[in-house]
Amino acid sequence: MSETPPRLLVACFCAAWCRTCDDYVQVMDALKLQYAKPVEFAWVDIEDQAEVLDNVDVENFPTLLISDAQQVYFWGTVLPHAATASQLIDRVLSGDIRVTNAPDILQLDHRLRSSLFS
Repeated sequence: MSETPPRLLVACFCAAWCRTCDDYVQVMDALKLQYAKPVEFAWVDIEDQAEVLDNVDVENFPTLLISDAQQVYFWGTVLPHAATASQLIDRVLSGDIRVTNAPDILQLDHRLRSSLFS
């Protein structure tokens, strides 16, 4: 039986060797407490979970993907501060953000959701 996907997914794409990512773990932990539900958080190591990325490049860290089951709201590198991610999440939850329609990012979201919620 598959788990019901959350209303909103915030996935952080990082790498084990990245020192900025090491520090961002604390930011993600704080966000998990702040947005306990209906937001699900996922940590995606770009090397350990390369199959999820397929042909999508992550150029800088941290890179966030924010989506729900129907659409992607954000894909991109953010400053490694809790306030930056929090503002993005708040904008999505309030409906004050445009959706992303890039086919490769939509496919990335689908692969990630399949790996997390199947």
